[in-house]
Amino acid sequence: MITVNDDTTIGQALQAAVERYGSHSLMAVPPNPQRAYAAGGQELSYAEAGRRIAELSALYRSAGYGLGHRVALFLESRPEHMLHKLALNALGICCVPVNPDYRRRELNYLIDHSKADLIVCLPSRLAAVRESLEDTRHQPPVATVDAQGLASLPPAPRAAQAGEVTSDTPASILYTSGTTGQPKGCVLSHAYELAAGKWYASQPGFVSIQEGRERLFNPLPLFHVNASILSFYCMLLTGGCQVQTDRFQPSRWWEEVATSRATIVHYLGVIIPLLLKQPESAWEKKHSVRFGYGAGVEPQLHAEFEKRFGFPLIELWGMTEIVRTISDHTFARQVGTRSFGRGEYGLEVLVADEFGEPVPFGVPGEMLVRHSAETPRKHFFSEYLDDPEATEKAWKGGWFHTGDVVVQDPDGLLHFMDRRKNIIRRSGENIAAAEVEAVLLTHPQVQGVAVMAAPDAIREEEVLASIVLVPGVLASDELCGELFDFCREEMAYYKVPGWWWFTDQIPTTGTQKIQKHRILQAGQDAATLPGVRDLRARKKR
Repeated sequence: MITVNDDTTIGQALQAAVERYGSHSLMAVPPNPQRAYAAGGQELSYAEAGRRIAELSALYRSAGYGLGHRVALFLESRPEHMLHKLALNALGICCVPVNPDYRRRELNYLIDHSKADLIVCLPSRLAAVRESLEDTRHQPPVATVDAQGLASLPPAPRAAQAGEVTSDTPASILYTSGTTGQPKGCVLSHAYELAAGKWYASQPGFVSIQEGRERLFNPLPLFHVNASILSFYCMLLTGGCQVQTDRFQPSRWWEEVATSRATIVHYLGVIIPLLLKQPESAWEKKHSVRFGYGAGVEPQLHAEFEKRFGFPLIELWGMTEIVRTISDHTFARQVGTRSFGRGEYGLEVLVADEFGEPVPFGVPGEMLVRHSAETPRKHFFSEYLDDPEATEKAWKGGWFHTGDVVVQDPDGLLHFMDRRKNIIRRSGENIAAAEVEAVLLTHPQVQGVAVMAAPDAIREEEVLASIVLVPGVLASDELCGELFDFCREEMAYYKVPGWWWFTDQIPTTGTQKIQKHRILQAGQDAATLPGVRDLRARKKR
């Protein structure tokens, strides 16, 4: 494994990996005739990647981009995203990935909040970017990337900072949903990203990485921390290859996994039941997978999956603010439970009550985490961009407050209980209820709204909107469809409510705080609400 210490930068780690693993494959794309790029598949060696990254760095440098700049990448989950990210990071430039499902309003927010110095996008995304720039206060220049590479690069709008790239230099700003509605920009340093890969690469038990031999199939998008940081740097530091598909397709999963010679697969809970529902095929018997690494599988599905497909699913816990994972990777793991491992030095855990005091074993409490008592924030996110108050609130008492409710056994084993308040977890996407509520309240026929999570057998959770209409307006299928389309124009498709329930009154406390638990109790099926409308089938990209 490449040696990484607290002073190592991403550029230094990349150079060491290119020198050590030059002929190995760093990135691969499995064949897919329906894909708009690399339909026949693609393999990119460390040496070739190093050459292309160096060329890109030279182009950015010659245009005046350097330390302290931020560049938004709208390159979807193509290998070009990682090539540009590494080229930018080598110069001390911070990468701001763009979710391709963002609508105009969401893209406007990212551009204005991140204050990107440049937007680099695919030609197919140029129209969306130009539309957003009609509305934004911040007006960065735009460049496009096509089959021939980076088109003409506009000069940097401001001078780069003086100084050298260090391990504390921001490498990425990832936008993660929060309970305040608007996403928070999570600033991640070079040290954070390399520490995530090193942590993963150093895990024992089932999660044991073999240097120069692994091919990790990741169906998760490169604008998320899992694919672009956790798995990618694990592969980079150990001479492995990241097999990056554009999106999860159940019917093609085993063919892509088998033909790409994957030894590891990453997953979300939603993936597992969909694979189990697929008819048996010859491809599912031809894979070389040693283990799966992910989160959110229903306990009763573990044994069924492992028996049919022949490898263990290792449940983990992680989040954008700290993607060094906790996982149940030991050979004595508890299959069929919601256990996900134990804390340890470097990622210590405290299960606490609302005052930050420890709760007894077996009692639910919020999971708080830190690196150690001496250096609690080491290798965590640097800050929430331009939000010191939120950053300090998250670190109250010297522990990072995850908002996740867990139960801890006497031997330290942790069991997941519930999601953080007001965050809906749908197919691996975190959705802020407040953001959906804010959009719906702008519709002229909506007087009040409460958005919450409803259980979903396939997607873990679905968005439920409880709506009070303005006086004189009657609920109808036509109005429901109009509200659905209204949300669809304003938000990524996965944020749009799938369940719609019209009511005369939303329950509140004496201080007018909405009591969502009185609308839909924990575990209650949304279909039991009288007159509820189900538009889940309309939620498509």
